[in-house]
Amino acid sequence: MAKLRAAVVGAGRLGSLHARKYAALDGVSLDYVVDIDSDRAASLAAEVGARPINDYRNLSGKVDLATVASPGVTHHEIASSLLTSGIDLLLEKPMAATLDEARDLAALAERPGRILQIGHLERFNPAVVHLHSIVHKPRFVECHRLASFTERGTDVDVVLDLMVHDLDVILSVAPSEVATLEAVGVAILTDQIDLANARIRFQNGLIANLVTSRVAARRERKIRFFQPDAYISVDYEARSIQIYRKSPAPPGAQFPIISAEKIDLGEADPLGDEVRSFVESVRTRQAPAVTALDGLRVMELTDRIKQVMETEAS
Repeated sequence: MAKLRAAVVGAGRLGSLHARKYAALDGVSLDYVVDIDSDRAASLAAEVGARPINDYRNLSGKVDLATVASPGVTHHEIASSLLTSGIDLLLEKPMAATLDEARDLAALAERPGRILQIGHLERFNPAVVHLHSIVHKPRFVECHRLASFTERGTDVDVVLDLMVHDLDVILSVAPSEVATLEAVGVAILTDQIDLANARIRFQNGLIANLVTSRVAARRERKIRFFQPDAYISVDYEARSIQIYRKSPAPPGAQFPIISAEKIDLGEADPLGDEVRSFVESVRTRQAPAVTALDGLRVMELTDRIKQVMETEAS
């Protein structure tokens, strides 16, 4: 089987991680690392045995697939060009900087022969994978995604930078249309929203409350589901699930019995799994694990959240 020719666009922290995953894969040849910073491109390319280039447009006809891990504001420009030239893409989140840009990319992905996978990494977290077997008709979801400040990702607001992870998980585990939502956002260290809260009521009755911050004093990444028969708490980083289940009250007892179970999923490589899944999709021409339509649904929801925030601020 011929090796697939790959490239990574963006040689920053995330692009470097992708490049190392491709370089370690059988059946893939990482041929190019692209970055407008020549020194950064050259350094990463030397590490992974690829060629450094400065212009992504020079990839046309030279590679079969690529990861785009450049700043979010550049995603539409780069991804639309590479998709049009016939290169299959793993596009890191956010899918785009605006909803219109995301819609344009989704339309390009609908063309015959195109593979566009959106890089919602939590989908490959083993704790999230396991959630699908234990979450049934949840009534309330609570999410806390808190991080200390870094300059990474500040080209977009915290909704597109961090909240998208939890929105995608919710939409994948308990899909439904939005009925109503409330949201507020505050710019603290940047000129964009750094702290956000959204409360979403879905048409299936589920209510989700999300708190997201990139200026927090402590780091936390948890999502909790409350459903009629159980309370399920997921620690994304520890890859563990704590489940409290309710059983009927025994004869003569007044209240139900609560039993506790902790599931530790152990060591895992979500990014490696994500890249391998993308490569398999390219080989088989099957739909990717996280489609462009999945990404677009998240972008539509983030756009509604930000519209409400703007209305509240005016």
